[in-house]
Amino acid sequence: MARMSDPAALRVSYEHGRLDDDGLPDAWPPLLQAWFATAAADPAVREPNAIQLATVDAAGRPAVRTVLAKAIDARGVVFYTNYDSAKARELAARPLASAVFAWLAHERQVRLTGPVAKVERAETEAYFASRPRGSQLGAWASPQSSVVASRAELDARYADAAARFGDREIPAPPGWGGFRLSPDAVEFWQGRPSRLHDRVRFRLADDGWVRERLAP
Repeated sequence: MARMSDPAALRVSYEHGRLDDDGLPDAWPPLLQAWFATAAADPAVREPNAIQLATVDAAGRPAVRTVLAKAIDARGVVFYTNYDSAKARELAARPLASAVFAWLAHERQVRLTGPVAKVERAETEAYFASRPRGSQLGAWASPQSSVVASRAELDARYADAAARFGDREIPAPPGWGGFRLSPDAVEFWQGRPSRLHDRVRFRLADDGWVRERLAP
């Protein structure tokens, strides 16, 4: 049967799970890591580390794009980019962001909001060394977010980078590195029937994390 083309007519009843108050942790990291592990173990979830990252530029104009989280721990979520990219320039102007993990197969999402800062250079270099060689060359070849004349220009830049490094180790470009979003608010959303979804927010207060349930 063909899928309906009218978005207003599409309906899904969320029946996958629930988020009960009993057994919830006092802070967000254990729950995020448990949900991530569940998503990562499920072949139905493609790229479980994908996040939608929202930033705001100096003029207050928002932008959102999908990036890949490369570290998740109690300090926050780390992603990597060219420091001359649009997102990096926006974070330089206003170092705050919001990110969403959306695991649709599990009817779950997690939203993190808070300040963003560059990671230590040693952390960037360690991660860069773990990347496939093609991705390393791509980081050198791409002037991310800049206008290029054609695909052929990008391919030529990649070929130049490959010739430059040959078989040698490829270092992290000086203008490329990581950012860490260190949230002061983390909201967990679990779909439920009748649109009475479970929403639990962890909010950072002066004396630690406060857990509170939100109406859907």
